[in-house]
Amino acid sequence: MTIRVIIGEDQRMLRGALGSLLNFEEDIEVIGQAENGKEVERLINQLKPDVCLLDIEMPLKSGLEVAEELNHQNCPCKIIILTTFARSGYFERALKSNVHGYLLKDGSSDELAESIRNVMKGKREFAPELIFGSVKEENPLTDREREVLKMVAAGMTAKEVSAHLYLSVGTVRNYMSEIINKLQVKNRIEAISKAEKKGWM
Repeated sequence: MTIRVIIGEDQRMLRGALGSLLNFEEDIEVIGQAENGKEVERLINQLKPDVCLLDIEMPLKSGLEVAEELNHQNCPCKIIILTTFARSGYFERALKSNVHGYLLKDGSSDELAESIRNVMKGKREFAPELIFGSVKEENPLTDREREVLKMVAAGMTAKEVSAHLYLSVGTVRNYMSEIINKLQVKNRIEAISKAEKKGWM
C-alpha cells in the first residue's frame, strides 16, 4: 500500500527537498504541497491524504492551529509536526491536538520515512530532544487568556476584543491584568513577547 502524504512548509526549498526525498521511497507518495495553513486544510479536504507533515511556523494558520482544527473535526489524516523549536507550549498544544508525531526538521529523510511508516501502523513518534526540551515549563494561561492575548497581539483594542468575545471592556482589562501578573512581566508588550517566545500563544 502506498502512503499518500501532504507537506505543509512555508520555506519553498525545504518543502521541495522534503517532497523529492520522500518520493524516492517506494511506499510513499507526496500528493500535495502547501506554503500556508489555509492551503494545507484545502488540500487535506480535497485529496484525503494518509499523513500530513506540518511545519509549526506557517503564514495564515500555523501547523498547530491546523492540527487543532483537524482534531476538532475528527479528521482521519494522521498529523506529524516538524519543527526546529523545543518549546514547552508547542509540545503541550501538539499533544492536546492528538498529533501522531512531533519531530525535528534536521533529522534524516530515512528517519522521517520510517516515522511515517510507524505512524501508519498506529505508533506515535516523538523526538526525545523535543520532549526533554519541552517539559520544563507548563503554560500558565487559560484558553480564554490565550485567546485574549492573541487578539491583543494582532493589534485589537480592549474595546474590539470585548465586542469579538462578547465580554465587557472591564473584563478584557481584567484578563490582561491577570495575564501580565501570571507571566510576571510589566506590560502587554512584554506579555506578548514572553508568550510567543515560550510558545504559550
